[in-house]
Amino acid sequence: MRVFLYKILVLLTFLTGLASNASAADLINFWGKPQHGGNSFNRLPPDQAYFNALKAYGASWVRLSYDKWQPAQRDFLLGDADHYTGLVPSDLAVLKTVLDRAHAAGLKVVITPLSLPGMRWSQNNGGRFDGRLWQDKAYWIQAAAFWHDLATALKDHPAVAAYNLINEPAPEKQGTLPEHADAAQMQAWYQKQAGSARDLPAFYTSILQALRMVDLLTPVMVDAGWYAAADAFSYWSKPLADSRVLYSFHMYEPYAATSAPNLKRAKPYSYPGLVPFGAGKEKWDAARVAAYLQLPLDWAGKHGVPANRLVAGEFGCMRRLPGCRQYLDNVLTVLDDARVHWAFYSFREDSWDGMDYELGSAKVPWAYWKAIDERKPDPLERHATPEFEPIRKRLGTGAN
Repeated sequence: MRVFLYKILVLLTFLTGLASNASAADLINFWGKPQHGGNSFNRLPPDQAYFNALKAYGASWVRLSYDKWQPAQRDFLLGDADHYTGLVPSDLAVLKTVLDRAHAAGLKVVITPLSLPGMRWSQNNGGRFDGRLWQDKAYWIQAAAFWHDLATALKDHPAVAAYNLINEPAPEKQGTLPEHADAAQMQAWYQKQAGSARDLPAFYTSILQALRMVDLLTPVMVDAGWYAAADAFSYWSKPLADSRVLYSFHMYEPYAATSAPNLKRAKPYSYPGLVPFGAGKEKWDAARVAAYLQLPLDWAGKHGVPANRLVAGEFGCMRRLPGCRQYLDNVLTVLDDARVHWAFYSFREDSWDGMDYELGSAKVPWAYWKAIDERKPDPLERHATPEFEPIRKRLGTGAN
Protein backbone atom coordinates (compact mmCIF):
# COMPACT_ATOMS: atom_id res chain seq x y z
CA MET A 1 0.00 0.00 0.00
CA ARG A 2 2.82 2.44 0.86
CA VAL A 3 4.44 1.86 -2.55
CA PHE A 4 1.09 2.49 -4.26
CA LEU A 5 0.55 5.74 -2.34
CA TYR A 6 4.08 6.84 -3.16
CA LYS A 7 3.45 6.34 -6.87
CA ILE A 8 0.22 8.33 -6.65
CA LEU A 9 2.09 11.14 -4.89
CA VAL A 10 4.74 11.21 -7.62
CA LEU A 11 2.05 11.35 -10.33
CA LEU A 12 0.12 14.15 -8.61
CA THR A 13 3.30 16.11 -8.03
CA PHE A 14 4.24 15.74 -11.68
CA LEU A 15 0.84 16.82 -13.00
CA THR A 16 0.55 19.73 -10.61
CA GLY A 17 4.05 20.88 -11.49
CA LEU A 18 3.39 20.74 -15.19
CA ALA A 19 0.37 22.96 -14.76
CA SER A 20 2.17 25.50 -12.59
CA ASN A 21 5.32 25.59 -14.71
CA ALA A 22 3.71 25.64 -18.12
CA SER A 23 5.08 29.10 -18.85
CA ALA A 24 8.59 28.39 -17.51
CA ALA A 25 11.55 28.01 -19.85
CA ASP A 26 11.43 24.43 -21.08
CA LEU A 27 14.97 23.08 -21.10
CA ILE A 28 14.07 20.20 -23.39
CA ASN A 29 13.88 22.75 -26.20
CA PHE A 30 17.64 23.28 -25.93
CA TRP A 31 18.04 19.72 -27.16
CA GLY A 32 15.70 20.17 -30.10
CA LYS A 33 18.60 20.61 -32.55
CA PRO A 34 22.12 19.11 -32.56
CA GLN A 35 24.29 20.52 -29.76
CA HIS A 36 28.07 20.24 -29.88
CA GLY A 37 30.34 20.55 -26.87
CA GLY A 38 33.19 19.16 -24.81
CA ASN A 39 33.86 17.24 -21.63
CA SER A 40 35.38 18.88 -18.56
CA PHE A 41 36.97 16.32 -16.22
CA ASN A 42 39.50 18.65 -14.64
CA ARG A 43 41.25 18.33 -11.27
CA LEU A 44 40.74 22.04 -10.52
CA PRO A 45 37.40 23.83 -10.85
CA PRO A 46 37.57 25.52 -14.28
CA ASP A 47 38.02 29.29 -14.32
CA GLN A 48 36.20 31.83 -16.49
CA ALA A 49 38.87 31.76 -19.21
CA TYR A 50 38.36 28.01 -19.59
CA PHE A 51 34.67 28.30 -20.42
CA ASN A 52 35.21 31.39 -22.56
CA ALA A 53 37.73 29.46 -24.66
CA LEU A 54 35.39 26.53 -25.20
CA LYS A 55 32.58 28.89 -26.19
CA ALA A 56 34.92 30.76 -28.56
CA TYR A 57 35.37 27.56 -30.55
CA GLY A 58 31.60 27.44 -31.07
CA ALA A 59 30.59 24.93 -28.40
CA SER A 60 27.10 25.24 -26.92
CA TRP A 61 27.45 22.90 -23.91
CA VAL A 62 29.87 21.24 -21.57
CA ARG A 63 29.58 17.92 -19.80
CA LEU A 64 30.93 18.77 -16.36
CA SER A 65 32.34 16.35 -13.80
CA TYR A 66 33.46 17.49 -10.35
CA ASP A 67 34.84 14.28 -8.82
CA LYS A 68 38.49 15.26 -9.24
CA TRP A 69 38.06 18.56 -7.35
CA GLN A 70 39.39 18.83 -3.82
CA PRO A 71 36.57 17.65 -1.51
CA ALA A 72 35.78 18.97 1.94
CA GLN A 73 35.28 15.37 3.09
CA ARG A 74 36.02 11.95 1.53
CA ASP A 75 34.06 12.42 -1.71
CA PHE A 76 33.20 15.71 -3.39
CA LEU A 77 29.58 16.73 -2.87
CA LEU A 78 28.61 13.25 -1.60
CA GLY A 79 30.57 13.52 1.61
CA ASP A 80 31.12 9.77 1.71
CA ALA A 81 30.13 7.36 -1.07
CA ASP A 82 30.01 4.61 1.54
CA HIS A 83 27.08 6.27 3.29
CA TYR A 84 25.35 9.34 1.88
CA THR A 85 23.66 11.62 4.43
CA GLY A 86 23.38 14.91 2.54
CA LEU A 87 25.16 17.31 0.19
CA VAL A 88 28.32 18.96 1.49
CA PRO A 89 27.49 22.70 1.57
CA SER A 90 30.99 23.98 0.81
CA ASP A 91 31.36 21.62 -2.15
CA LEU A 92 27.95 22.68 -3.46
CA ALA A 93 29.03 26.33 -3.25
CA VAL A 94 32.09 25.55 -5.39
CA LEU A 95 29.94 23.76 -7.96
CA LYS A 96 27.51 26.67 -8.16
CA THR A 97 30.38 29.10 -8.69
CA VAL A 98 31.63 27.01 -11.62
CA LEU A 99 28.12 26.87 -13.05
CA ASP A 100 27.97 30.67 -12.82
CA ARG A 101 31.16 30.87 -14.90
CA ALA A 102 29.77 28.55 -17.58
CA HIS A 103 26.58 30.61 -17.72
CA ALA A 104 28.58 33.82 -18.04
CA ALA A 105 30.35 32.28 -21.04
CA GLY A 106 27.03 31.35 -22.66
CA LEU A 107 27.42 27.59 -22.21
CA LYS A 108 24.86 25.09 -21.01
CA VAL A 109 26.04 22.44 -18.56
CA VAL A 110 25.24 18.77 -18.06
CA ILE A 111 26.06 17.78 -14.47
CA THR A 112 27.88 14.43 -14.55
CA PRO A 113 28.90 12.61 -11.36
CA LEU A 114 31.51 9.89 -11.62
CA SER A 115 30.54 8.51 -8.21
CA LEU A 116 27.29 7.68 -6.46
CA PRO A 117 26.64 6.03 -3.11
CA GLY A 118 27.95 2.50 -3.44
CA MET A 119 29.81 3.31 -6.64
CA ARG A 120 32.96 5.30 -5.97
CA TRP A 121 34.85 6.18 -9.14
CA SER A 122 37.78 3.77 -9.46
CA GLN A 123 40.41 6.51 -9.66
CA ASN A 124 39.20 7.78 -6.28
CA ASN A 125 39.10 4.22 -4.98
CA GLY A 126 42.68 3.05 -5.33
CA GLY A 127 42.08 1.91 -8.91
CA ARG A 128 39.49 -0.65 -7.81
CA PHE A 129 36.08 -1.08 -9.42
CA ASP A 130 33.30 -0.40 -6.92
CA GLY A 131 30.20 -2.40 -7.83
CA ARG A 132 28.23 -2.25 -4.57
CA LEU A 133 25.51 -0.18 -6.23
CA TRP A 134 24.85 -3.12 -8.56
CA GLN A 135 24.73 -5.66 -5.75
CA ASP A 136 22.65 -4.01 -3.03
CA LYS A 137 19.52 -1.92 -3.62
CA ALA A 138 20.10 -0.12 -0.32
CA TYR A 139 22.51 2.04 -2.30
CA TRP A 140 19.76 2.76 -4.84
CA ILE A 141 17.85 4.50 -2.04
CA GLN A 142 20.89 6.57 -1.14
CA ALA A 143 21.52 7.44 -4.81
CA ALA A 144 17.90 8.55 -5.18
CA ALA A 145 18.26 10.74 -2.08
CA PHE A 146 21.42 12.29 -3.52
CA TRP A 147 19.73 13.20 -6.80
CA HIS A 148 16.64 14.46 -4.98
CA ASP A 149 18.91 16.80 -3.01
CA LEU A 150 21.06 17.87 -5.96
CA ALA A 151 18.06 18.59 -8.18
CA THR A 152 16.54 20.63 -5.37
CA ALA A 153 19.72 22.69 -5.19
CA LEU A 154 20.30 23.17 -8.93
CA LYS A 155 16.90 23.08 -10.63
CA ASP A 156 16.73 26.87 -10.96
CA HIS A 157 20.30 27.47 -12.08
CA PRO A 158 20.24 28.92 -15.62
CA ALA A 159 23.33 27.01 -16.79
CA VAL A 160 21.99 23.51 -16.13
CA ALA A 161 20.62 21.82 -19.24
CA ALA A 162 20.50 18.22 -18.01
CA TYR A 163 21.45 15.82 -15.25
CA ASN A 164 23.61 12.89 -16.40
CA LEU A 165 22.62 10.48 -13.63
CA ILE A 166 25.92 8.57 -13.54
CA ASN A 167 28.92 8.39 -15.83
CA GLU A 168 29.65 5.03 -17.44
CA PRO A 169 27.70 2.59 -15.27
CA ALA A 170 28.77 -1.03 -15.49
CA PRO A 171 26.25 -3.26 -13.71
CA GLU A 172 27.19 -5.99 -16.19
CA LYS A 173 30.79 -6.10 -14.94
CA GLN A 174 31.32 -9.01 -12.56
CA GLY A 175 27.82 -10.08 -13.59
CA THR A 176 28.69 -12.82 -16.11
CA LEU A 177 27.96 -10.77 -19.26
CA PRO A 178 31.01 -10.37 -21.53
CA GLU A 179 31.75 -6.91 -22.87
CA HIS A 180 30.50 -6.47 -26.46
CA ALA A 181 28.44 -9.65 -26.33
CA ASP A 182 25.95 -9.99 -29.17
CA ALA A 183 22.42 -8.67 -28.75
CA ALA A 184 20.87 -12.09 -28.14
CA GLN A 185 23.34 -12.85 -25.34
CA MET A 186 22.74 -9.43 -23.78
CA GLN A 187 18.98 -9.89 -23.86
CA ALA A 188 19.18 -13.36 -22.33
CA TRP A 189 21.41 -12.00 -19.55
CA TYR A 190 19.01 -9.15 -18.84
CA GLN A 191 15.99 -11.44 -18.59
CA LYS A 192 17.75 -13.18 -15.70
CA GLN A 193 18.78 -9.88 -14.06
CA ALA A 194 15.49 -7.96 -14.42
CA GLY A 195 14.35 -6.73 -11.03
CA SER A 196 17.73 -7.31 -9.41
CA ALA A 197 20.28 -4.68 -8.37
CA ARG A 198 21.91 -5.08 -11.81
CA ASP A 199 18.78 -3.88 -13.61
CA LEU A 200 20.02 -0.58 -15.05
CA PRO A 201 16.71 0.66 -16.55
CA ALA A 202 15.00 -0.04 -13.22
CA PHE A 203 17.76 1.82 -11.39
CA TYR A 204 17.28 4.86 -13.60
CA THR A 205 13.52 4.70 -13.06
CA SER A 206 14.02 4.75 -9.29
CA ILE A 207 16.25 7.82 -9.53
CA LEU A 208 13.78 9.58 -11.83
CA GLN A 209 10.93 9.03 -9.39
CA ALA A 210 12.85 10.79 -6.63
CA LEU A 211 14.22 13.54 -8.84
CA ARG A 212 10.89 14.39 -10.49
CA MET A 213 9.35 15.04 -7.10
CA VAL A 214 11.38 18.27 -6.96
CA ASP A 215 12.28 19.02 -10.59
CA LEU A 216 9.81 18.31 -13.35
CA LEU A 217 11.41 20.04 -16.30
CA THR A 218 15.17 19.53 -16.33
CA PRO A 219 16.10 16.84 -18.87
CA VAL A 220 17.89 13.74 -17.64
CA MET A 221 20.71 12.02 -19.51
CA VAL A 222 21.26 8.28 -19.02
CA ASP A 223 24.32 6.33 -20.13
CA ALA A 224 24.11 2.85 -21.58
CA GLY A 225 25.61 0.00 -19.59
CA TRP A 226 29.07 -1.53 -19.85
CA TYR A 227 30.71 1.88 -19.43
CA ALA A 228 28.22 3.54 -21.80
CA ALA A 229 29.13 1.29 -24.72
CA ALA A 230 27.30 2.06 -27.94
CA ASP A 231 26.13 -1.57 -28.20
CA ALA A 232 24.80 -1.76 -24.64
CA PHE A 233 21.31 -0.42 -25.28
CA SER A 234 20.74 -3.69 -27.12
CA TYR A 235 19.11 -5.37 -24.11
CA TRP A 236 16.79 -2.46 -23.24
CA SER A 237 13.33 -3.65 -24.25
CA LYS A 238 11.94 -0.11 -24.22
CA PRO A 239 12.86 3.49 -23.41
CA LEU A 240 12.30 4.91 -19.95
CA ALA A 241 8.83 6.25 -19.14
CA ASP A 242 9.89 9.92 -19.15
CA SER A 243 9.73 12.11 -22.24
CA ARG A 244 12.61 14.28 -21.00
CA VAL A 245 15.28 11.60 -21.15
CA LEU A 246 18.36 11.78 -23.37
CA TYR A 247 20.11 8.48 -24.15
CA SER A 248 23.89 8.66 -24.11
CA PHE A 249 26.63 6.38 -25.40
CA HIS A 250 30.42 6.74 -25.52
CA MET A 251 32.70 5.93 -28.42
CA TYR A 252 36.26 4.73 -27.96
CA GLU A 253 36.02 1.57 -30.00
CA PRO A 254 38.19 -0.16 -30.93
CA TYR A 255 39.52 0.60 -27.45
CA ALA A 256 42.60 -1.56 -28.00
CA ALA A 257 43.73 0.99 -30.60
CA THR A 258 42.41 4.32 -29.30
CA SER A 259 43.48 4.02 -25.64
CA ALA A 260 46.63 4.87 -23.69
CA PRO A 261 47.92 1.28 -23.24
CA ASN A 262 48.20 0.93 -27.02
CA LEU A 263 50.96 3.54 -27.22
CA LYS A 264 53.04 1.47 -24.79
CA ARG A 265 53.01 -1.63 -26.98
CA ALA A 266 56.20 -2.57 -28.84
CA LYS A 267 54.09 -2.38 -32.00
CA PRO A 268 50.91 -0.36 -31.36
CA TYR A 269 47.69 -1.28 -33.13
CA SER A 270 46.96 1.21 -35.87
CA TYR A 271 43.79 2.84 -37.08
CA PRO A 272 42.64 1.91 -39.67
CA GLY A 273 43.77 -1.62 -39.06
CA LEU A 274 43.18 -5.06 -37.59
CA VAL A 275 42.41 -4.62 -33.90
CA PRO A 276 41.21 -6.90 -31.07
CA PHE A 277 37.52 -6.46 -30.34
CA GLY A 278 35.20 -8.68 -28.35
CA ALA A 279 36.38 -12.27 -28.59
CA GLY A 280 38.52 -11.80 -31.71
CA LYS A 281 40.07 -9.31 -34.10
CA GLU A 282 38.36 -7.11 -36.67
CA LYS A 283 39.35 -4.62 -39.31
CA TRP A 284 38.41 -1.19 -38.03
CA ASP A 285 37.99 1.65 -40.50
CA ALA A 286 35.36 4.24 -41.40
CA ALA A 287 32.87 1.56 -42.44
CA ARG A 288 33.32 -0.43 -39.21
CA VAL A 289 32.98 2.72 -37.11
CA ALA A 290 29.76 3.56 -38.93
CA ALA A 291 28.38 0.04 -38.47
CA TYR A 292 29.13 0.08 -34.75
CA LEU A 293 27.59 3.51 -34.21
CA GLN A 294 24.52 2.38 -36.10
CA LEU A 295 23.59 0.12 -33.16
CA PRO A 296 22.23 2.85 -30.85
CA LEU A 297 20.63 4.55 -33.86
CA ASP A 298 18.82 1.33 -34.75
CA TRP A 299 17.71 0.84 -31.14
CA ALA A 300 16.33 4.37 -31.02
CA GLY A 301 14.55 3.95 -34.35
CA LYS A 302 12.97 0.69 -33.26
CA HIS A 303 11.54 2.29 -30.12
CA GLY A 304 10.50 5.64 -31.58
CA VAL A 305 13.25 7.65 -29.87
CA PRO A 306 14.06 10.66 -32.09
CA ALA A 307 17.64 11.53 -33.01
CA ASN A 308 17.48 14.65 -30.86
CA ARG A 309 17.24 12.44 -27.79
CA LEU A 310 20.53 10.65 -28.58
CA VAL A 311 23.89 11.89 -27.31
CA ALA A 312 27.45 10.79 -27.95
CA GLY A 313 28.44 11.89 -24.46
CA GLU A 314 32.13 11.08 -24.98
CA PHE A 315 34.37 10.06 -27.85
CA GLY A 316 38.07 10.31 -28.49
CA CYS A 317 41.41 8.70 -29.14
CA MET A 318 45.00 9.18 -27.98
CA ARG A 319 46.20 12.36 -29.69
CA ARG A 320 49.68 10.88 -30.30
CA LEU A 321 48.22 7.94 -32.24
CA PRO A 322 49.05 8.53 -35.94
CA GLY A 323 45.51 7.62 -37.03
CA CYS A 324 43.72 9.69 -34.38
CA ARG A 325 42.78 12.56 -36.66
CA GLN A 326 41.24 10.17 -39.18
CA TYR A 327 39.43 8.33 -36.39
CA LEU A 328 37.89 11.53 -35.03
CA ASP A 329 36.79 12.52 -38.51
CA ASN A 330 35.19 9.12 -39.12
CA VAL A 331 33.30 9.20 -35.81
CA LEU A 332 32.10 12.78 -36.26
CA THR A 333 30.95 12.13 -39.81
CA VAL A 334 28.56 9.46 -38.52
CA LEU A 335 27.35 11.55 -35.58
CA ASP A 336 26.67 14.64 -37.65
CA ASP A 337 24.99 12.71 -40.45
CA ALA A 338 22.68 11.20 -37.80
CA ARG A 339 22.12 14.67 -36.24
CA VAL A 340 22.76 13.52 -32.69
CA HIS A 341 24.29 15.65 -29.93
CA TRP A 342 27.93 15.16 -29.04
CA ALA A 343 30.69 16.20 -26.63
CA PHE A 344 34.31 15.36 -27.35
CA TYR A 345 36.68 14.06 -24.70
CA SER A 346 38.22 16.23 -23.47
CA PHE A 347 38.74 19.99 -23.29
CA ARG A 348 41.98 21.26 -21.71
CA GLU A 349 42.20 18.49 -19.14
CA ASP A 350 44.68 19.44 -16.43
CA SER A 351 45.32 15.98 -15.02
CA TRP A 352 45.84 13.85 -18.14
CA ASP A 353 47.03 14.99 -21.55
CA GLY A 354 46.12 11.94 -23.62
CA MET A 355 43.09 13.38 -25.41
CA ASP A 356 43.85 17.09 -25.15
CA TYR A 357 44.02 17.69 -28.90
CA GLU A 358 45.08 21.34 -28.62
CA LEU A 359 48.46 20.01 -27.45
CA GLY A 360 49.13 18.44 -30.84
CA SER A 361 51.02 15.16 -31.05
CA ALA A 362 54.07 15.96 -28.91
CA LYS A 363 54.75 14.88 -25.35
CA VAL A 364 53.95 17.44 -22.69
CA PRO A 365 56.87 19.02 -20.77
CA TRP A 366 57.68 18.27 -17.14
CA ALA A 367 55.99 21.52 -16.10
CA TYR A 368 52.60 19.90 -16.78
CA TRP A 369 53.22 17.06 -14.33
CA LYS A 370 54.93 19.35 -11.81
CA ALA A 371 51.78 21.49 -11.65
CA ILE A 372 49.72 18.38 -10.90
CA ASP A 373 52.06 17.35 -8.08
CA GLU A 374 51.90 20.85 -6.60
CA ARG A 375 48.14 21.21 -7.15
CA LYS A 376 48.73 24.30 -9.22
CA PRO A 377 46.94 25.41 -12.42
CA ASP A 378 47.99 23.81 -15.70
CA PRO A 379 50.74 26.07 -17.15
CA LEU A 380 50.56 24.99 -20.80
CA GLU A 381 49.19 27.20 -23.55
CA ARG A 382 46.65 25.69 -25.93
CA HIS A 383 45.93 26.46 -29.57
CA ALA A 384 44.28 24.94 -32.61
CA THR A 385 46.30 22.04 -34.04
CA PRO A 386 45.85 19.56 -36.89
CA GLU A 387 44.89 16.95 -34.27
CA PHE A 388 42.06 19.21 -33.06
CA GLU A 389 40.87 20.20 -36.52
CA PRO A 390 38.22 17.45 -37.03
CA ILE A 391 36.50 18.70 -33.85
CA ARG A 392 37.21 22.40 -34.20
CA LYS A 393 35.67 22.74 -37.64
CA ARG A 394 32.45 21.11 -36.48
CA LEU A 395 31.98 22.68 -33.05
CA GLY A 396 30.24 25.76 -34.36
CA THR A 397 27.98 23.91 -36.78
CA GLY A 398 25.49 22.85 -34.12
CA ALA A 399 22.60 24.89 -32.73
CA ASN A 400 24.06 27.71 -30.65
